[in-house]
Amino acid sequence: MTEKDKPSVLRETDDDARRLARTLLRSARSCALAVLEPETGTPFASRTLTGTDTDGTPVILVSALSVHTQALRADRRASLLAGEPGKGDPLAHPRLTVICEAEEIPRESEARAALRERFIRRHPKAKLYVDFPDFTFFRLVPQRAFLNGGFGKAFLLTAEDLLIRSPARAALAAMETGAVEHMNSDHADAANVYARHYCGASDGEWIIVGLDAAGIDLASSDKLRRFEYAHELEDAKELRSELARLLREARATG
Repeated sequence: MTEKDKPSVLRETDDDARRLARTLLRSARSCALAVLEPETGTPFASRTLTGTDTDGTPVILVSALSVHTQALRADRRASLLAGEPGKGDPLAHPRLTVICEAEEIPRESEARAALRERFIRRHPKAKLYVDFPDFTFFRLVPQRAFLNGGFGKAFLLTAEDLLIRSPARAALAAMETGAVEHMNSDHADAANVYARHYCGASDGEWIIVGLDAAGIDLASSDKLRRFEYAHELEDAKELRSELARLLREARATG
């Protein structure tokens, strides 16, 4: 049998695979991070808290004293592994490997201030050290990805498959903080409804920690869930009606 005749382990990438990949990445509290050790070029793996930018790009907050920060400053190439094992065989559960290029965010930039706000909503305890002078943010810009959705379910994905490209992204980012605060104060039960009906959460007191053009980030203590809309919002004005529609739909179906 020639190489050409061998069966491929890869399936054709479809919308279900894209949705699973985006959900795995955007719902991760932490990821395994692989970098290249500066002195030797040897692969070096660690674990970092993970957030996302409003375009879906993974974001990490790291100390300048850590090996992975020094490595990323020397060589931008990295990869992330997202996906938590559940009961039984850990290899039966979906996971996503993302090949990335790191972008360090300047300390005094507007971009850092925005990332800081999003990251702290997602990881409140990070407020204790986020402003330490030796801590810095990196955006880990996806180049391509490999999704293993379980046995016999392997897919290759592009950066376009993972990122949010909606023209409403910037406008939604500008109004995100106000919208999150409004939902959590004036519609406090909405987060519980979203988490339980759309994300399968069985317990917890949920709050909204992120609203972007592609979905909702929800948190309860140390748990995170991500709900992806059926389609990205094309206009920031759609956010209110979409949140209300989802709430009505969930309550109507019990």
